Amino acid sequence: MFIRRPRQTGFTVLIFGLAAAGLTSLCLPAALGAQGSRERGVYVSVIDANGEPVTGLTPADFLVREDGVSREVLRVGSATEPMTIAVLVDDSQAATRAISDLRKGLQSFVTALVKGNEISIITFGERPTILVDYTATLDQLTAGINRLFARPGAGSYLLEAIVEASRGLVRRNPKRPVIVAITTEGQEFSNDYYQQVLDALHESRAAFHALILTSNATDETTDEARNRQVVLAQGPATTGGSRQFLLAETAITPQLDLLARQLKHQYRLVYSRPESLIPPTRLEVSVRRSGLTARATTLAGDR
Repeated sequence: MFIRRPRQTGFTVLIFGLAAAGLTSLCLPAALGAQGSRERGVYVSVIDANGEPVTGLTPADFLVREDGVSREVLRVGSATEPMTIAVLVDDSQAATRAISDLRKGLQSFVTALVKGNEISIITFGERPTILVDYTATLDQLTAGINRLFARPGAGSYLLEAIVEASRGLVRRNPKRPVIVAITTEGQEFSNDYYQQVLDALHESRAAFHALILTSNATDETTDEARNRQVVLAQGPATTGGSRQFLLAETAITPQLDLLARQLKHQYRLVYSRPESLIPPTRLEVSVRRSGLTARATTLAGDR
Protein backbone atom coordinates (compact mmCIF):
# COMPACT_ATOMS: atom_id res chain seq x y z
CA MET A 1 0.00 0.00 0.00
CA PHE A 2 1.31 3.42 -0.93
CA ILE A 3 1.22 5.87 1.97
CA ARG A 4 2.01 9.52 1.41
CA ARG A 5 4.03 11.26 4.09
CA PRO A 6 2.07 13.85 6.07
CA ARG A 7 3.00 17.45 5.43
CA GLN A 8 3.96 19.74 8.28
CA THR A 9 1.24 21.95 9.73
CA GLY A 10 0.77 24.54 12.43
CA PHE A 11 -1.50 22.26 14.44
CA THR A 12 -0.68 20.84 17.84
CA VAL A 13 -1.81 17.70 19.57
CA LEU A 14 -5.04 18.10 21.52
CA ILE A 15 -6.11 16.74 24.87
CA PHE A 16 -9.16 14.54 24.34
CA GLY A 17 -12.02 13.70 26.67
CA LEU A 18 -12.79 17.35 27.42
CA ALA A 19 -16.30 17.35 25.99
CA ALA A 20 -17.71 15.51 28.98
CA ALA A 21 -16.62 18.43 31.15
CA GLY A 22 -18.36 20.97 28.93
CA LEU A 23 -15.16 21.98 27.18
CA THR A 24 -14.00 21.95 23.62
CA SER A 25 -10.36 22.28 22.58
CA LEU A 26 -9.26 23.27 19.09
CA CYS A 27 -5.98 23.42 17.23
CA LEU A 28 -5.27 26.83 15.79
CA PRO A 29 -3.10 27.33 12.71
CA ALA A 30 -0.17 29.63 13.31
CA ALA A 31 -1.51 32.24 10.86
CA LEU A 32 -4.50 32.80 13.11
CA GLY A 33 -2.41 34.88 15.47
CA ALA A 34 -1.26 37.47 12.94
CA GLN A 35 -0.82 40.92 14.42
CA GLY A 36 -3.16 43.78 13.66
CA SER A 37 -6.45 42.38 14.92
CA ARG A 38 -7.56 42.11 18.52
CA GLU A 39 -10.91 40.43 17.94
CA ARG A 40 -11.36 36.75 17.08
CA GLY A 41 -14.50 34.74 16.58
CA VAL A 42 -15.76 31.18 16.87
CA TYR A 43 -19.00 29.35 16.20
CA VAL A 44 -20.12 27.49 19.30
CA SER A 45 -22.68 24.75 19.81
CA VAL A 46 -23.83 24.33 23.39
CA ILE A 47 -25.74 21.15 24.15
CA ASP A 48 -27.27 19.54 27.23
CA ALA A 49 -26.92 15.95 28.42
CA ASN A 50 -29.41 14.79 25.78
CA GLY A 51 -27.60 16.56 22.94
CA GLU A 52 -30.28 19.23 22.61
CA PRO A 53 -29.07 22.77 21.82
CA VAL A 54 -29.12 25.29 24.67
CA THR A 55 -30.16 28.83 23.77
CA GLY A 56 -30.29 32.14 25.61
CA LEU A 57 -26.70 32.21 26.87
CA THR A 58 -24.82 35.50 27.34
CA PRO A 59 -21.11 36.43 27.30
CA ALA A 60 -20.98 35.85 31.06
CA ASP A 61 -21.83 32.16 30.50
CA PHE A 62 -18.71 31.44 28.42
CA LEU A 63 -15.04 30.95 29.22
CA VAL A 64 -12.40 31.26 26.49
CA ARG A 65 -8.74 30.32 26.89
CA GLU A 66 -5.85 30.35 24.42
CA ASP A 67 -2.92 28.18 25.45
CA GLY A 68 -4.41 28.19 28.95
CA VAL A 69 -4.67 32.00 29.15
CA SER A 70 -8.14 33.48 29.72
CA ARG A 71 -9.54 35.84 27.09
CA GLU A 72 -12.30 38.42 27.43
CA VAL A 73 -15.58 37.43 25.79
CA LEU A 74 -16.87 40.53 24.03
CA ARG A 75 -20.08 39.47 22.28
CA VAL A 76 -22.30 36.43 21.90
CA GLY A 77 -25.22 36.15 19.49
CA SER A 78 -26.95 33.71 17.20
CA ALA A 79 -24.89 32.43 14.27
CA THR A 80 -26.71 33.72 11.20
CA GLU A 81 -24.08 33.24 8.49
CA PRO A 82 -25.14 30.74 5.81
CA MET A 83 -23.77 27.23 6.12
CA THR A 84 -22.12 25.29 3.31
CA ILE A 85 -22.67 21.64 4.18
CA ALA A 86 -21.03 18.66 2.51
CA VAL A 87 -22.89 15.45 3.39
CA LEU A 88 -20.80 12.32 2.77
CA VAL A 89 -22.89 9.15 2.49
CA ASP A 90 -21.71 5.55 2.47
CA ASP A 91 -23.22 3.71 -0.51
CA SER A 92 -20.82 0.76 -0.38
CA GLN A 93 -22.10 -2.79 -0.19
CA ALA A 94 -21.91 -2.64 3.61
CA ALA A 95 -24.64 0.03 3.59
CA THR A 96 -27.19 -2.13 1.73
CA ARG A 97 -29.46 -2.67 4.74
CA ALA A 98 -29.29 1.00 5.70
CA ILE A 99 -30.27 2.57 2.36
CA SER A 100 -33.94 3.05 3.20
CA ASP A 101 -33.09 4.70 6.54
CA LEU A 102 -30.35 6.75 4.90
CA ARG A 103 -32.82 8.18 2.41
CA LYS A 104 -35.32 8.96 5.14
CA GLY A 105 -32.72 10.58 7.39
CA LEU A 106 -31.15 12.59 4.59
CA GLN A 107 -34.52 13.90 3.45
CA SER A 108 -35.36 15.07 6.95
CA PHE A 109 -31.89 16.62 7.40
CA VAL A 110 -31.82 18.61 4.16
CA THR A 111 -35.44 19.74 4.60
CA ALA A 112 -34.54 21.19 7.99
CA LEU A 113 -31.41 22.98 6.80
CA VAL A 114 -31.73 23.85 3.11
CA LYS A 115 -33.35 27.25 3.62
CA GLY A 116 -30.61 29.88 3.51
CA ASN A 117 -27.81 27.32 3.23
CA GLU A 118 -26.09 25.27 0.51
CA ILE A 119 -25.91 21.49 0.75
CA SER A 120 -24.04 18.93 -1.31
CA ILE A 121 -24.40 15.13 -1.16
CA ILE A 122 -21.32 13.02 -1.94
CA THR A 123 -21.27 9.23 -1.93
CA PHE A 124 -18.08 7.24 -1.30
CA GLY A 125 -18.76 3.61 -2.15
CA GLU A 126 -16.27 2.52 -4.83
CA ARG A 127 -15.04 6.14 -5.16
CA PRO A 128 -16.14 9.64 -4.05
CA THR A 129 -18.96 10.76 -6.35
CA ILE A 130 -20.98 13.98 -6.27
CA LEU A 131 -24.60 12.90 -6.11
CA VAL A 132 -25.87 16.49 -5.76
CA ASP A 133 -23.62 19.53 -6.10
CA TYR A 134 -24.03 22.43 -3.68
CA THR A 135 -27.53 23.79 -3.93
CA ALA A 136 -30.17 25.60 -1.90
CA THR A 137 -32.98 23.91 -3.85
CA LEU A 138 -34.82 21.19 -1.97
CA ASP A 139 -36.15 19.51 -5.13
CA GLN A 140 -32.61 18.92 -6.41
CA LEU A 141 -31.55 17.40 -3.11
CA THR A 142 -34.65 15.21 -2.96
CA ALA A 143 -34.03 13.93 -6.50
CA GLY A 144 -30.47 13.03 -5.57
CA ILE A 145 -31.53 11.26 -2.37
CA ASN A 146 -33.99 9.16 -4.38
CA ARG A 147 -31.07 8.02 -6.58
CA LEU A 148 -29.16 6.67 -3.57
CA PHE A 149 -28.52 2.91 -3.84
CA ALA A 150 -25.87 0.62 -2.42
CA ARG A 151 -23.16 -0.43 -4.89
CA PRO A 152 -22.80 -4.25 -5.00
CA GLY A 153 -19.23 -5.33 -4.36
CA ALA A 154 -18.06 -1.78 -3.57
CA GLY A 155 -15.95 -0.84 -0.57
CA SER A 156 -15.71 2.43 1.32
CA TYR A 157 -13.50 5.36 0.32
CA LEU A 158 -14.46 7.61 3.22
CA LEU A 159 -11.02 9.15 3.74
CA GLU A 160 -10.71 10.11 0.07
CA ALA A 161 -14.17 11.67 0.26
CA ILE A 162 -13.19 13.76 3.28
CA VAL A 163 -10.09 15.03 1.48
CA GLU A 164 -12.00 15.88 -1.71
CA ALA A 165 -14.84 17.58 0.18
CA SER A 166 -12.33 19.56 2.25
CA ARG A 167 -10.44 20.76 -0.82
CA GLY A 168 -13.72 21.68 -2.48
CA LEU A 169 -14.66 23.81 0.51
CA VAL A 170 -11.28 25.55 0.44
CA ARG A 171 -11.92 26.53 -3.18
CA ARG A 172 -15.39 27.84 -2.33
CA ASN A 173 -14.14 29.69 0.79
CA PRO A 174 -17.52 29.61 2.56
CA LYS A 175 -18.30 31.55 5.72
CA ARG A 176 -19.52 28.56 7.73
CA PRO A 177 -18.36 25.20 6.34
CA VAL A 178 -19.62 21.88 7.71
CA ILE A 179 -18.87 18.28 6.76
CA VAL A 180 -21.23 15.49 7.85
CA ALA A 181 -20.14 11.88 7.23
CA ILE A 182 -22.55 8.98 7.56
CA THR A 183 -20.59 5.76 7.35
CA THR A 184 -20.74 2.06 8.07
CA GLU A 185 -17.79 0.13 9.43
CA GLY A 186 -17.35 -1.81 6.22
CA GLN A 187 -13.93 -2.32 4.68
CA GLU A 188 -12.04 0.90 3.96
CA PHE A 189 -10.05 1.11 0.72
CA SER A 190 -8.66 4.67 0.84
CA ASN A 191 -4.88 4.89 0.63
CA ASP A 192 -4.78 8.26 2.40
CA TYR A 193 -2.70 8.45 5.58
CA TYR A 194 -4.69 9.83 8.51
CA GLN A 195 -2.51 12.93 8.94
CA GLN A 196 -3.04 13.89 5.31
CA VAL A 197 -6.80 13.66 5.82
CA LEU A 198 -6.70 15.69 9.04
CA ASP A 199 -4.52 18.33 7.37
CA ALA A 200 -7.05 18.75 4.57
CA LEU A 201 -9.91 18.86 7.06
CA HIS A 202 -8.23 21.52 9.19
CA GLU A 203 -7.41 23.63 6.14
CA SER A 204 -11.07 23.66 5.15
CA ARG A 205 -12.07 25.08 8.57
CA ALA A 206 -15.12 22.81 8.50
CA ALA A 207 -16.74 21.38 11.60
CA PHE A 208 -16.62 17.61 11.04
CA HIS A 209 -19.52 15.47 12.29
CA ALA A 210 -19.41 11.67 11.98
CA LEU A 211 -22.32 9.23 12.31
CA ILE A 212 -21.03 5.66 12.41
CA LEU A 213 -23.16 2.56 11.98
CA THR A 214 -21.39 -0.03 14.09
CA SER A 215 -20.78 -3.64 13.08
CA ASN A 216 -19.38 -6.58 15.03
CA ALA A 217 -17.96 -8.07 11.83
CA THR A 218 -15.58 -5.19 11.16
CA ASP A 219 -11.90 -5.94 10.47
CA GLU A 220 -9.96 -3.11 12.12
CA THR A 221 -6.48 -4.65 11.66
CA THR A 222 -5.66 -3.13 8.26
CA ASP A 223 -3.76 0.11 7.80
CA GLU A 224 -6.76 1.57 5.99
CA ALA A 225 -9.08 0.78 8.90
CA ARG A 226 -6.63 2.20 11.46
CA ASN A 227 -6.29 5.42 9.47
CA ARG A 228 -10.08 5.69 9.39
CA GLN A 229 -10.29 5.13 13.14
CA VAL A 230 -7.86 7.98 13.84
CA VAL A 231 -9.68 10.38 11.51
CA LEU A 232 -13.08 9.55 12.99
CA ALA A 233 -11.69 10.15 16.49
CA GLN A 234 -9.52 13.21 15.97
CA GLY A 235 -11.49 14.88 13.17
CA PRO A 236 -14.56 15.76 15.27
CA ALA A 237 -12.49 16.50 18.38
CA THR A 238 -10.21 19.02 16.66
CA THR A 239 -12.81 20.86 14.57
CA GLY A 240 -15.67 21.44 17.01
CA GLY A 241 -17.69 18.62 15.47
CA SER A 242 -19.20 15.47 16.95
CA ARG A 243 -19.01 11.70 16.69
CA GLN A 244 -21.96 9.38 17.26
CA PHE A 245 -22.05 5.57 17.10
CA LEU A 246 -25.38 4.20 15.90
CA LEU A 247 -26.37 0.68 16.92
CA ALA A 248 -29.21 0.37 14.40
CA GLU A 249 -30.19 1.82 11.03
CA THR A 250 -33.35 3.25 12.59
CA ALA A 251 -31.19 5.63 14.64
CA ILE A 252 -30.03 7.51 11.51
CA THR A 253 -33.05 9.79 11.18
CA PRO A 254 -33.35 10.88 14.84
CA GLN A 255 -29.60 11.48 15.05
CA LEU A 256 -29.58 13.58 11.85
CA ASP A 257 -32.59 15.51 13.15
CA LEU A 258 -30.71 16.22 16.39
CA LEU A 259 -27.63 17.35 14.47
CA ALA A 260 -29.79 19.68 12.35
CA ARG A 261 -31.17 21.29 15.52
CA GLN A 262 -27.65 21.73 16.88
CA LEU A 263 -26.45 23.40 13.68
CA LYS A 264 -29.48 25.71 13.54
CA HIS A 265 -28.90 26.96 17.08
CA GLN A 266 -25.20 27.81 17.16
CA TYR A 267 -23.69 30.90 18.74
CA ARG A 268 -21.26 33.34 17.18
CA LEU A 269 -18.82 34.28 19.95
CA VAL A 270 -16.30 37.12 19.67
CA TYR A 271 -13.42 37.43 22.11
CA SER A 272 -10.41 39.69 22.56
CA ARG A 273 -6.78 38.69 22.08
CA PRO A 274 -3.81 40.94 22.94
CA GLU A 275 -1.30 41.50 20.17
CA SER A 276 1.60 39.09 20.41
CA LEU A 277 4.58 38.03 18.36
CA ILE A 278 3.88 34.40 19.26
CA PRO A 279 0.43 33.22 18.14
CA PRO A 280 -1.53 30.72 20.25
CA THR A 281 -1.83 27.11 19.18
CA ARG A 282 -4.81 25.90 21.21
CA LEU A 283 -8.24 27.38 21.85
CA GLU A 284 -10.56 26.16 24.61
CA VAL A 285 -14.19 27.21 24.96
CA SER A 286 -16.33 26.15 27.90
CA VAL A 287 -19.54 27.16 29.65
CA ARG A 288 -19.92 27.98 33.32
CA ARG A 289 -23.16 26.07 33.77
CA SER A 290 -22.79 22.44 34.83
CA GLY A 291 -24.09 19.66 32.62
CA LEU A 292 -23.54 21.56 29.38
CA THR A 293 -21.01 20.85 26.63
CA ALA A 294 -19.51 23.47 24.30
CA ARG A 295 -18.12 22.67 20.83
CA ALA A 296 -16.34 25.49 19.01
CA THR A 297 -15.21 26.00 15.41
CA THR A 298 -13.04 28.93 14.37
CA LEU A 299 -14.54 31.37 11.90
CA ALA A 300 -13.40 30.90 8.31
CA GLY A 301 -12.20 34.51 8.13
CA ASP A 302 -9.94 34.18 11.15
CA ARG A 303 -6.91 32.79 9.35
